Amino acid sequence: MSWRSSFRCSKFRHVFGKPANKEHSYDGVPITRSVHDNHYCSANPRFIAVVTECAGGGSFLVLPIHHTGRVDPQHPRVCGHSGRVLDVKWNPFDDHCVASCSEDCTVKIWDIPNCGVQQNLTRARKTLIGHSRRVGLIEWHPTAENLLLSSAYDYKVLLWDVSQVDAVIRYPARVVLMPVHHRYPSETLLISVSFNSDGSRLAVSSKDRRVRVLDPRTGKILQVSSSKSHRASKVLYIGGLKMLLSTGSSPWNHRQIVLWDPDDLSEPLYEEDLDGSAGVLFPFYDPDTHMLYLAGKGDGNIRFYELSAEKPYIHFLTEFRSLLPQKGLGVMPKRGLDVGACEVFRFYRLIAVKDLVEPLSMIVPRKESGIFQEDLYPMTAGNWAAMTAQEWLSGVNRDPVLMSLKPETEVPNPYPKPPAERGMVRQLSSLRFQMCPAVDAVTGTNQADLDHISISRSPDHQSGSVCLFEAFLEEGVTPLCACRNALDFLFLILNFPGFQLLQAFYRQQDEIRGLKEQLSQKDVSRQAVVKFSATQWWKIRHHLFVSRITGKEKAWMIPD
Repeated sequence: MSWRSSFRCSKFRHVFGKPANKEHSYDGVPITRSVHDNHYCSANPRFIAVVTECAGGGSFLVLPIHHTGRVDPQHPRVCGHSGRVLDVKWNPFDDHCVASCSEDCTVKIWDIPNCGVQQNLTRARKTLIGHSRRVGLIEWHPTAENLLLSSAYDYKVLLWDVSQVDAVIRYPARVVLMPVHHRYPSETLLISVSFNSDGSRLAVSSKDRRVRVLDPRTGKILQVSSSKSHRASKVLYIGGLKMLLSTGSSPWNHRQIVLWDPDDLSEPLYEEDLDGSAGVLFPFYDPDTHMLYLAGKGDGNIRFYELSAEKPYIHFLTEFRSLLPQKGLGVMPKRGLDVGACEVFRFYRLIAVKDLVEPLSMIVPRKESGIFQEDLYPMTAGNWAAMTAQEWLSGVNRDPVLMSLKPETEVPNPYPKPPAERGMVRQLSSLRFQMCPAVDAVTGTNQADLDHISISRSPDHQSGSVCLFEAFLEEGVTPLCACRNALDFLFLILNFPGFQLLQAFYRQQDEIRGLKEQLSQKDVSRQAVVKFSATQWWKIRHHLFVSRITGKEKAWMIPD
């Protein structure tokens, strides 16, 4: 290992990892026992998804991000796959949309209701059928909406447009890589993928352990690494520094990290051996702070580095150590961090030996906590898509839409926004599936029959919803099918008294659960007190009865 000076000036040299206690972790999660080198976990500011172990088929667990503590073993799951789930990824532009791939050769797109999964979810919004063997990798496009990349063990790499209206999509938007003339080259079996910041380039590591840079629109291979001293396993684009990082092993089976120039993969820019462990190294990069995190599968430690554009390019900071090994890790997007606590990164460590999902926050210590630190939180990629899938497929490249993490600060979108109704239909589709499976579309009634029905949007939600439903029932029209667009459907659901009662019911269930926990703690002491009081009461009654019979009255009195 090369020597580094420990006296380098950096505002991140004192960063430390702060694991959450058991009350703020997710306990009792049956983490999958799959041996694939995936993360098995994905998080966003609303939900966390964890691939779980189950008998028959495949499933994963979706929990609200604040639903910490002990997880009910019978908690509803997303269980629509007929094979083991291998990976899950949240849509970066829709916190209610999650994609999953499985050994059943399919990729499914799921919609999660606002209140979470209240019953087993088996019906997916989209099913992508294009692979003939198990699908091991999926990745969302970083700037274009509704574009999903999938890689399977049939040596195919496909790019899907999930905005199509069909529930089952059989034809991808692009075929990036595929076998030719029944020949199965090792470079088409991918083990890691990474888009650059605008999604115009795709870096991959293949079965032959080489790094390649592709054009994802055409599938043309632009660069191939030729170094024989590095066998790559994971690859990651370093945004802002025009570099590419790969982790793997050396000819002596030492774990390595290597930096590349993405325009020239003939020779690495930097190469370093770390240790002799056998677990795969997962790299995570924060383009806002230029910090690199290396976490090994089966390790209990996470190393922190800071990258720069000048040699030696990489600078070791410190590391987090734990006695519990991690099977996989999920990462919270920057918009979900606690800026008041100076949190710059957050992991969700999957600890399979404890059935525990442990949040791990990376904190930069500052004297004044609770104040927004401008130097720690520059403008970062937000949850708005820069373009549609069709625009990207036609050759348009755009940088991500940036947002500010400062509270109560809005940054205008420099690109035209997509129609809002499209996102509402997508977010509410799963709610329709669970509440009214017979309804296949929002607009299922003839528009001519609805022209004479007036929809009153009164400020009084209860009166407005009652008038709305009375108007529908008088005309003999099904309320869910009478909505003209997604805005009417959203108004209908939010103002429906049953929906409000359902939300109140869920809040009461949470309160009852908390009261039960308090009562269970006091139950032992209460039983002891009641037992003692009853025993003493009957003793007093007995002595009083005996004293009256013998004529010897006692001086003390007993209550009636």
